[in-house]
Amino acid sequence: MSILNKIRNIGIMAHIDAGKTTVTERILYYSGITYKMGEVHNGTAVMDYMEEEQERGITITSAATKCPWKDHDINLIDTPGHIDFTAEVERALRVLDGAVAVFDGSEGVQAQSETVWRQGKKYELPCLCFVNKMDKIGADFYMTVESIRNKLLAEPIVMQIPIGAEDSFEGIIDLLEMKAIFYKTEKMGATFEETEIPSHMQEKAKEYRNLLIEKAAEYDEELMDYYVHDKPVSTEMIIRAVRKGTISNNINPVFVGSALKYIGVQRLLDGVVAYLPSPLEKPVLEGHKPGDESKKISIKCDPNGSLVALAFKITSDSHGDLNFLRIYQGKLKSGSRVLNPNRDKKENITRIFIMHANERNVVDSAVAGDIVAVVGLKQTLTGDTICDSKKPVCLPSISFPKTVINMSIEPYSAAERAKLTDALASLKREDPTFECKIDSDTGQTIISGMGELHLEVLQHKLIRERGLKIRIGKPRVAYKEAITKTAEAEGKFARQTGGHGQYGHVILRIDPLMTEDGHWQDDFEFINQAGNDAVPKEFVADVENGCKDALGCGVLSGYPVIGVKITLIGGSFHSVDSSGLAFEQAASIAMEKVMKLAGPVLLEPVMRLQIVVPQANFGAVQGNILSRRGLITDSHIHGNMQVVDAKAPLAEMFGYSSDIRSITAGRGTFTMEPLTYEITPDNIAKEIIL
Repeated sequence: MSILNKIRNIGIMAHIDAGKTTVTERILYYSGITYKMGEVHNGTAVMDYMEEEQERGITITSAATKCPWKDHDINLIDTPGHIDFTAEVERALRVLDGAVAVFDGSEGVQAQSETVWRQGKKYELPCLCFVNKMDKIGADFYMTVESIRNKLLAEPIVMQIPIGAEDSFEGIIDLLEMKAIFYKTEKMGATFEETEIPSHMQEKAKEYRNLLIEKAAEYDEELMDYYVHDKPVSTEMIIRAVRKGTISNNINPVFVGSALKYIGVQRLLDGVVAYLPSPLEKPVLEGHKPGDESKKISIKCDPNGSLVALAFKITSDSHGDLNFLRIYQGKLKSGSRVLNPNRDKKENITRIFIMHANERNVVDSAVAGDIVAVVGLKQTLTGDTICDSKKPVCLPSISFPKTVINMSIEPYSAAERAKLTDALASLKREDPTFECKIDSDTGQTIISGMGELHLEVLQHKLIRERGLKIRIGKPRVAYKEAITKTAEAEGKFARQTGGHGQYGHVILRIDPLMTEDGHWQDDFEFINQAGNDAVPKEFVADVENGCKDALGCGVLSGYPVIGVKITLIGGSFHSVDSSGLAFEQAASIAMEKVMKLAGPVLLEPVMRLQIVVPQANFGAVQGNILSRRGLITDSHIHGNMQVVDAKAPLAEMFGYSSDIRSITAGRGTFTMEPLTYEITPDNIAKEIIL
């Protein structure tokens, strides 16, 4: 097994179409994992192995692989760029130690670049930047670096500069070695030539090398001393300083190239090994005792400790579930019995695999720092911990955004219904942002997801992979309800049925639960302020469950309620007749009353849009957005295109892709992601509530 300081667990992340998968394919080729170069545009990319991915030319699922580079092992996860598959990015970044953010050299930072960067920052991932597509029309390396600094509020530190751009892009200048590197495209970039820096580039190279040393010196005292006293600086000193600054999340080394033209990927791999942390260099992870989050337990990256791992992804196939695990501590052996403390279940690990996209290589064991896939886990879901049953510990789970779009789904025949139920349960295990439920009014099965594309891909999975015949309804918006003011009410449930009766009585207060920027929070809070003489402790959990159930179906139109703080302020009980069920019912009665008094409102999901269109079409696009109740928040010119930032209600955005194509004669593009929930205007709310 690899020595821990020689392991790098990294993810490739970016805006859709920045070239992540092409970069990954080049990495696999140069590291000797594949012998044939895969291409996204002709459907032969190794990491885009799903039929759906090959047809659409996009990444849908995060694929994992392992490749060697200069006596190091790199565990690599290629993540999707499309916002509908944000869960894939979220769960991959949660278990990685570092990331490479890929940027389109002609576009700079785009809408989705900001989203994935925020996700990386949430997990404090050290990140390298790779400015890709330098051969593309409009490519501008220095503009891209500035957009990283200004839009992402990052601290880019330039390690290389390009020689030329667009058609004249021919190589890179390494500012560490002060050499020009020209790649042999006829050999697919596998060979390259190092030469002196062309005379017309020497001044620029010196200027950027000085900037590099000046910035790096802030993170290393010896380098600072040499720099201040004008002593010659060694390459090793700069690498050490940049590594310190990167691992401490203060700087982001920037590399440059064109993956499609085979330029710059090997130097990027050198950067991954040189500047991103090994599992040993990550901060100690804090777990907690199962059932008691106040009892903290430190998890160290030690192969000799007790086993602790996190299940971050599940894929289902005909052979059963394949669970992807990141091992944080200890050793995992095939044939072993482990504990899932989240479900309080013992599980078996029957086999362990090192994954290469959808290929499996069997191994007997894996240790702290490794990312592997296992079969045998039956009860484990995404975000669950796997540990030694003698030393139980829970790791922080993974949080996912809420769904924004619904569709009804029906089997063609009664015989298909059982198959559909099993298939939906399997999809739910695989994808934490997919939900399904039975509509109590219509009896229809309703599926929910992150966007039209997300549900379309899931629908194709059911038809193609499961062979189901299904009817799909039109997409519908996932509305929510919220309250606008504080209110109090009581609920009493009393039944006398001969013998023991039922008695529960609660008094509840509810308040709106808002974020700092004035939006409703996604979740709810429950606080018990009733004394033990009003509601005994053993019934408090039942009161909370009753409140939860009531929040699930609102008071206006059956939509779930968000952003509520519920306080149990009083009640009464009967020493014989009180039961958990009675208090649950009393809480439901009180919630129905109190929500009607608290100024309930209907909320609709609002999307963040970034639209890129020819300048000549800007007026028409602006008018179209305004007609959809949208609001333009920013607009700027980039090359001969207009980049428009806007927000608009999801309800108005169905069919927008065909509109934008017809307005711009196919030249316009847009990306859309959930932004927030806002109050639905009265005239529209009335139609929905009716």
